[in-house]
This record gives sequence, structure tokens and C-alpha cells, in this order.
Amino acid sequence: MEVVLIKALQLILSLSILVVVHEFGHFLFARLYKVRVEKFYLFFDPWFSLFKYKPKNGETEYGVGWLPLGGYCKISGMIDESMDREQMAKPPQPHEFRSKPAGQRLMIMVAGVLFNFILALFIYSMVLLAWGDTYLPLKNMKHGMYYSETFRNVGFQDGDILLSADGMELERFGTETLRSVVEAQAVTVLRDGTPVSLPIPADMMQRCMRDKQGFASVRFPMIVESLSQKDSPAALAGMLPSDTILSIDGTPTLTLFEVREMLDGKKSQPVTVGINRKGIEQSLTLTTDTAGNMGIFILNNPDAIYQTVTASYGFFDSFPAGILLGVNTLKGYVNDMKYVFTKEGASNLGGFGTIGNLFPAEWDWRQFWERTAFLSIILAFMNILPIPALDGGHVMFLLYEVIARRKPGDKFLEYAQIAGMALLFALLIYANGNDLFRLFFK
Repeated sequence: MEVVLIKALQLILSLSILVVVHEFGHFLFARLYKVRVEKFYLFFDPWFSLFKYKPKNGETEYGVGWLPLGGYCKISGMIDESMDREQMAKPPQPHEFRSKPAGQRLMIMVAGVLFNFILALFIYSMVLLAWGDTYLPLKNMKHGMYYSETFRNVGFQDGDILLSADGMELERFGTETLRSVVEAQAVTVLRDGTPVSLPIPADMMQRCMRDKQGFASVRFPMIVESLSQKDSPAALAGMLPSDTILSIDGTPTLTLFEVREMLDGKKSQPVTVGINRKGIEQSLTLTTDTAGNMGIFILNNPDAIYQTVTASYGFFDSFPAGILLGVNTLKGYVNDMKYVFTKEGASNLGGFGTIGNLFPAEWDWRQFWERTAFLSIILAFMNILPIPALDGGHVMFLLYEVIARRKPGDKFLEYAQIAGMALLFALLIYANGNDLFRLFFK
């Protein structure tokens, strides 16, 4: 329950920041062009609000709604989610959105998306400035990786070290690596010291999404981090922290899973454990407990086992690096959108539960800001899609006005807004329904 609460708080804080920045973009440009903003709200406020405030001589009411599904900036004289038909039935006023030139209206609508993207670039830059960029190069993973069954079925073997995809060197393990592998025609791996080329099927990403088994995990030696108790089986046998476990009863082992599998059948039985201690191999004999445990904690962080690389950035260096990271993140996300329109991609869509799981189970400011920057890019991209009720829908109709030199009718815009809202609610229900299905039935 505590984990769920921590993730939920991170999600709410992150989305609140993104919504306020997005709506402030609309607000700022509206005021710049002397368009009246009637409301500026975080979250929606049907029937009532949690908080509201209107300055004595101000035109804008600021508030916090009770429905945490976003927020809005109610711009006077605009057909939006407020569906204010009474206002639109009156003659246009100089302070209204509809009275302004198309170019100004276009800037007001684009501003929210622009602010979200700028926010993402700024956050990425500050993350690099504060923490730098530390990663584990694939070539430093001397024991290779464990691959899911999906990837083993096309030729990968546990222990393979990823080298390149279509001739391009693979540098680090992550989303970019997965994307490069599944979209390549051939991937080269290092297997037992020999480069091996593996052909990749054209539908590899669809297979990955269908099987839901992931890609791979880092394979690393079992190193004792600490002993659970002074009288544990391992401690009584003389095992020490930093010992590397090599074998169980003469059978080579590498990971906790392999050791666990072997010890499951040796509960309360003597076993011979092969270890490497400061470069010297030796054997220890111990008797496992009733659960088949040796009484040790394993160093479970590949970054602490293999040599990592850290790039540090000064204040001025962080901005171009942050911009590059943000642009590449956007390119990757846009590229992945093509899978949404496949059967496998649609089944993997998720709602607030999926988004919440992007955040760590323990509060970590670096990860919080990285996830917030990523969500800011997603919000910017999704909002600029040419769907009525989104900013992109308004932009689409404004571009039509500029090209055709005439405005779409108010009734048409009203019906388009209703259709767009219905589509968005349907997508919201479907995505969150997927989350519930995965929670209760998988």
C-alpha cells in the first residue's frame, strides 16, 4: 500500500506541474494578445471546486478542481471543453479569442505544447547538470545478458553480448537499444568470443508486445554483499562479503536464479560451494537451512559490479546535451507511435496505472524529474495531434482558415469539439480498462 501511495503522489505532482505549465503557455500568449482568460484551473471543477480565488480587479478566476484528469484555461470567445454556447451566441467582443487574427489565435493554441516541450528540455538539462549521465556500456557487461524466450526464439542465447544493429554500435542498455534491435535487419552479438550475426524478423516488436516477456536482463556474477546472520550456514562455513560464487556441487552458477533452482532440491542438506576470493578459487561446505537458503545477501546492482561511464556537465554544457536528449526522446516516442495502431500495440495501451508505474517505488528526485520530462514530451506530442478537443484540433482548423481564407462555422466547431471529447473519453476508458484487466486477470 505504501508503494502505491508513493507512486500515486509522484504521478499527481508530476502531472500537476505539467498541466500548470501547459495551461500557463495558453494563458501567457492570450494575455499577450489582450484576450481575456476567464478561468485558470488545475484539475477540472464540474459542480464545485476545492479552491478558487479571483483578484479584486482581475478578470481571471484561479482555482483547483476536484477531478484530477488535467486542467484548463477558459479563454473568452473560444469553443472549448466548457461548451459555453451562451457566450458564443453573443456578438464577438474585442477581448475575445474569436476576434483576434488567425496568426495570434494559432500562437495561443500552440503555446501550451511549446511550453511543455521547453519544460522537458530544461528538466533534462538540469538533471544532467545536477547528476551527470552515468551508464553501463554494453561492452562492459562481460557475462552478457539473459534474454526473454521471445528473443531466444529468434537466435539470441543467454550470455550474448550486444555489439551492433545493422552495423551501428550499440552503446548502452535501455529503450534505445531495444528499439534499435527490434527494428534492425540483423544484430551482431559476441558469443564465446566470436561475433555472430542474427537476422531479426520484421515483426519483432509485435512479437515482443504480444508475448509481454520483455527483452533482456543483465547477467552478472553472484557476489556476496553481506551475511544475513553470524550463525547463518554461509557464515559458519567461512564465507565472507565480496566472495564470488562460482558453482554449487560442481555445477557452474552465475545468477541467483540458477543457485535458487539448485538449492530448492537441497533443503537441510550439505552442499559444496565454489567461490572466488580475491582471485583465488576455493570450496566451502555448508548445510542449507530448511528453506534451502545459505543465509547471504547478493550484490544485485550491475552498476556496482561492472565498470560504468559517467559524463559530467557544466552549466552551459548541460543545455545542448539536454536539448539533444529531449529531441532524441521525442523522435523515439514518435517512432513508437506506429505500433499503437497494431493489435499488439493497442492491447498494451495503459492509463493512469501504467503511467504511475513509470515512477520508482521509493522517492528518488532524479528519477522523478526524468519521468516528468518524459511525460512532458508525451503531453506535448499527444496534444498537437489533429484531434478535435485537443490543441492540435484547434490548430488544424486554424490552418484551414489561413489556407481557405474563411472560418469553419461555429456549429461545425461545436460538433467537432463534442466528437473529439467523446473520442478522448473512449480512449481514456479503454486505456484504464486495460490497466484494470491486467491488474485482476493477469
